[in-house]
Amino acid sequence: MSLIIPDWNAPKNVKAFASTRFEGCSTGAYQGLNLGTHVGDDASLVENNRAWLKQHANMPVAPVWLNQTHSTDVVTVLEPTADILDADGVFTTAKGVVCSAMTADCLPVILTDSQGTQVAAVHAGWRGLAGGILENAIAKFLNLDSENQVMAWLGPAIGQEAFEVGDDVLAAFVDADPQAKSAFRAKTEPGKWLANMSQLATQRLNKAGVTLVTDSNLCTFTDADAFYSYRRDGITGRQATFIWLE
Repeated sequence: MSLIIPDWNAPKNVKAFASTRFEGCSTGAYQGLNLGTHVGDDASLVENNRAWLKQHANMPVAPVWLNQTHSTDVVTVLEPTADILDADGVFTTAKGVVCSAMTADCLPVILTDSQGTQVAAVHAGWRGLAGGILENAIAKFLNLDSENQVMAWLGPAIGQEAFEVGDDVLAAFVDADPQAKSAFRAKTEPGKWLANMSQLATQRLNKAGVTLVTDSNLCTFTDADAFYSYRRDGITGRQATFIWLE
């Protein structure tokens, strides 16, 4: 499993994949295909990893990379850029612009319309998810109707069994939507919960009118061979999820 190709019903001109830590030239705590320049890895090795991935995955251009801060900001990009953009989501209607979301436990979500005219990649940590980043990304999509709907793929992220959170995270979701309580399982320790990020994202997507949701069901925490995990390792690299219009 070098690259993960989403198993969803996206139009043929929509290209997407998620990277793993297999291959790559980073070493030590970053062993493998680390794509993050902000995590302490040797910058030249990360650049080599990114160049290898672009070639190996047949990307038309280098991806749009984001400076992700757990915000709810989604930027529109209409031409390739080498600038690092301050946002946690990127949207485009332009062919050949590669949208990306870097993660190491947070949930990567990619979106397209069923006509294959617009796509987005979103980095959804619990703060961004609770704050409405998915809704902000969906709001970018235009010309939607019963014939042209948004569909979503949820990439590798920390699974519920490994994602322990406190009452503050529970409240952030349940205060906005009482139904979100079903995505949390109480632990024996008071004030501690196991949160299901994919379920929370699906709830948010459904409420925003996106019912075509496919979950990869891949856990970054439990699969140390394939994925970087911040919760598991602390010092670690980053994988990424990409989408573009051919």
